Amino acid sequence: MRAIPIGAKGEFTLIVQSEHLANRFKDTTLPPVLATPIMIMVLENAALNAIKPFLDPGESAVGTRVDVHHVAPSTLGARVTGIAEVTRVEGRQIEFSVRARDQLEEIGFGSHGRIVVDLARLAKRLAAKEAP
Repeated sequence: MRAIPIGAKGEFTLIVQSEHLANRFKDTTLPPVLATPIMIMVLENAALNAIKPFLDPGESAVGTRVDVHHVAPSTLGARVTGIAEVTRVEGRQIEFSVRARDQLEEIGFGSHGRIVVDLARLAKRLAAKEAP
């Protein structure tokens, strides 16, 4: 991993489809609006995109913490964009400020943490968990 600068930014955009709606995998009585877990996925992908240029081959980063507020609904077909900015780097631990918006307004904000991982080492660890 190369040095990750404070202020590095990333984005991720999603067009809201039926499988992203809260009434599809939560309470069916909810209106057809973007589910909070999907907004979180958008924010996590934006954070990963912010640091990808600084990762070495065989490295990635996994989420360790999410603290967000989902403050406005987005409807089917909305274009939702997550924006992440690196606010702190401590070794392999990276902290981000995150925001999400659709074409009309901000729909979410908060903070997110990720840790840089060696994919081969992670695969080995997962294999050990699967073994009886």
